[in-house]
Amino acid sequence: MKHIRNISPLFGKTVVITGASSGVGKATAEAFAREGAFLVLAARGEDSLQQTADICRKLGAETLVVPTDTSIAEEVNHLAEEAIKFNKRIDYWVNNAGVLSFGKFDETPVEVVDQIIKTNLLGYMYAAHTVLPLFKKQGKGVLINNISIGGWMPAPYGTAYTASKFGIRGLVESLQGEVSEFPNIYVCALYPGFQKSAGIEHAANYSGIKLSTPPPAFDPRGLANSIVEVAKNPVDSTYPDWFSIVFKNAYGIFPGFIRFVSSSAMRFIMKKAHNEENSSGNVLQPSKGNMGIDGKTLLPNPPKVIKVAAFGIAGLAVAGFLLSSLKSKKV
Repeated sequence: MKHIRNISPLFGKTVVITGASSGVGKATAEAFAREGAFLVLAARGEDSLQQTADICRKLGAETLVVPTDTSIAEEVNHLAEEAIKFNKRIDYWVNNAGVLSFGKFDETPVEVVDQIIKTNLLGYMYAAHTVLPLFKKQGKGVLINNISIGGWMPAPYGTAYTASKFGIRGLVESLQGEVSEFPNIYVCALYPGFQKSAGIEHAANYSGIKLSTPPPAFDPRGLANSIVEVAKNPVDSTYPDWFSIVFKNAYGIFPGFIRFVSSSAMRFIMKKAHNEENSSGNVLQPSKGNMGIDGKTLLPNPPKVIKVAAFGIAGLAVAGFLLSSLKSKKV
């Protein structure tokens, strides 16, 4: 393992990563490979998974590819069985596979809505249902869930996605209570902001908009490094970037205002759209096209004005909270 300067605590550990064929999942596989982990990579598309595996092997990691549709419980069980055969145990399981759709909810085909819930929510549930008994038998293990800031604030015109992410947060927080009696078993959540990953190019689209990640968009490799850090030092919740911290707190204080602004902005953009052809993207079939880590963004880098505006919103939120507290005390 010439790529590892010092022996990592993840060296030789078994890590299962779902959604590893592109985007954040691919970046996460590479990050764990640099730590010397044994990798079990899952996604629906075998060819793209093999491409990720080839990169990880060049980094010195023992790697197994297991084509898996995480929305099917039997396939998730099979994934776990293959991981056990590969390296005798599962130390870390990274729930990352996910799909999304943009457009009016009532104009999105019901089969697309159904599959988003199956992949995003039930897929994470099937993984937890499969791996937690193994962790209990081993006496230790870490289940890491990549949720997104969408677990705290809604995305109008991405309603099925929002429903699934709110559901995952409920799943995770409930399981955190259930495993609290096991000192070496952890259920962790990450709530990142927008990622400039290939995922946006695979999304189902019924909005008429040519999709690309809006600013501020963060490098998926940074999120991958945060996932590795959570594996090393498990915590209940992690907010890997300034956007997720600012808007999680701002939405908690001004939910109506933020919903109004975000939905109004989306309506304006859709009215100006060039009427792109409707597509189910990778919701109903494996991803195609760009299978790398990076995807298209509206702006190459988040300009300072966006950061200033975001912190301004947070400042207003805090000020509003303090003023409302003072008023309530006077009454």
